[in-house]
Amino acid sequence: MWVTNTVLLHQPNALTRLTFSYPTRLTHSRKVSPFSRFFRSPKRKNRVTALSTKKPDEDHVLSPDEKLEKFSADLGWLSAFPHVSVASMANFLFGYHIGSSLSLEGGEIPKSNHSGGLSLQITMMLIRVMNGPIVSIARELGFEGNSILEGLVVSIFIAGAFIGSIVSGPLVDKFGYRHTFQIVTIPLILGALVSTKLVFSLSAQAHSLDEILCGRFLVGLGIGVNTVLVPIYISEVSPTKYRGSLGTLCQIGTCLGIIFSLLLGIPAEDDPHWWRTMLYVASMPGFLLALGMQFAVESPRWLCKVGRLDDAKVVIRNIWGGSEVEKAVEDIQSVMKNNGSNLNSRWLELLDKPHSRVAFIGGTLFVLQQFAGINGVLYFSSLTFQNVGITSGAQASLYVGVTNFAGALCASYLIDKQGRKKLLIGSYLGMAVSMFLIVYSVGFPLDEDLSQSLSILGTLMYIFSFAIGAGPVTGLIIPELSSNRTRGKIMGFSFSVHWVCNFLVGLFFLDLVEKFGVGTVYTGFGSVSLLAAVFSYRFIVETKGRSLEEIEMSLNSRDELS
Repeated sequence: MWVTNTVLLHQPNALTRLTFSYPTRLTHSRKVSPFSRFFRSPKRKNRVTALSTKKPDEDHVLSPDEKLEKFSADLGWLSAFPHVSVASMANFLFGYHIGSSLSLEGGEIPKSNHSGGLSLQITMMLIRVMNGPIVSIARELGFEGNSILEGLVVSIFIAGAFIGSIVSGPLVDKFGYRHTFQIVTIPLILGALVSTKLVFSLSAQAHSLDEILCGRFLVGLGIGVNTVLVPIYISEVSPTKYRGSLGTLCQIGTCLGIIFSLLLGIPAEDDPHWWRTMLYVASMPGFLLALGMQFAVESPRWLCKVGRLDDAKVVIRNIWGGSEVEKAVEDIQSVMKNNGSNLNSRWLELLDKPHSRVAFIGGTLFVLQQFAGINGVLYFSSLTFQNVGITSGAQASLYVGVTNFAGALCASYLIDKQGRKKLLIGSYLGMAVSMFLIVYSVGFPLDEDLSQSLSILGTLMYIFSFAIGAGPVTGLIIPELSSNRTRGKIMGFSFSVHWVCNFLVGLFFLDLVEKFGVGTVYTGFGSVSLLAAVFSYRFIVETKGRSLEEIEMSLNSRDELS
């Protein structure tokens, strides 16, 4: 493999660049990941380019040699891609469970009259839209109509996720990322199997509410840990230049999980027992995650924390390039020397600067993300599509999932070009405009067809805007701003806030819609979106193109977050 170095020579009137290449052999590594053998950057011929005083971004005709160099540089993400893809399998599983809760059983939902409020009948039907499989489960296990037990089946998942977020940091400190991912697949797999009582026999049936509650709690526990682990792992493993694009795999994995679940859930409209099959299939990604992590690399930053410098150098050489080894290890050790590793950090340190500032930003970003209404819009979207004749709830949710996926793909292209801050601000502004468009469609006297079309357009615009920034950037920016010492605990705290807000929105959304009407609630969502854009402009520091160590040293020296 050939690695290119760039030497910068300062002259009185220009910044001169000399680029040269030299060979380095990966086969000298003590241990090479099987993934890395197939995902290495293309070999390039040894060459020395002439000195140039032109700026790198000046327009000029590229020579064939320069085109080859540019093409090769664009594949720098390829070495890390299989490793972060495996980690994103955890988000696929998260999306699968979201999609399962959006899948519908048979039956039509009455159309809204767009009068600004919903009848009790429509509200109850909307509950069925939100928790489709829960209705089938409740009927089969004999607690249908018991709103407390139905709500408990839904909410115990979030309780498990909350606890999982809190305990994720200590698990990583002790076992590292790879082994923690594998350990967490145990509750994920058992949770799905216990819920269907398939642990010992494929023909066995679940007859107990306790089994459902236990299974849902175990799955939530695993999801809670993974939602913290995945963005941190990706940020610590990815090359700096491609960290943003690879970080969007979290959102892409979630979208794919939702779409797959919705497609798989289509038979649920005709088969009330299909929920068992869906829960059983939910165990499969857990097995794939555990197996894939056996071949994935460990975070080089965690390896340095525990003193395994040789292993860290092997990982860096394999996925970042040989020229990055010495500088990366030196920067990581420098940060550890100044602030210490996070292996002995305490939760109370989050009250001290600069950790308190980042924890405040992380928690606030998730509060704003959730109260900007993403879950409310997802809950209400199926009813919105019903008004234009799409009678299949699964089909309506599929449109939403595809829109979400398209936005995530756009984010993967833009995030390292436009930066996190611009994408986040633009995302929330787009969400605000979309909310106000829906409010206009339901609150003003318009032609019925026009009103319904505007509602659909606003809903899809909102979901696309969320997926392009508020979704992927929020989870990525927090570990980037966090210090090496407290990154796990800040992420655990931030996601615990996320789960609390997620629960509150799900708990009160329908009551607020029934009491105040869709227009008022959506106006609130739009206002929160505007507030989130202002907060992002004021508090978010741009992190694109800088290593995690450079960001930490910069923030500590200049106190940018103060």
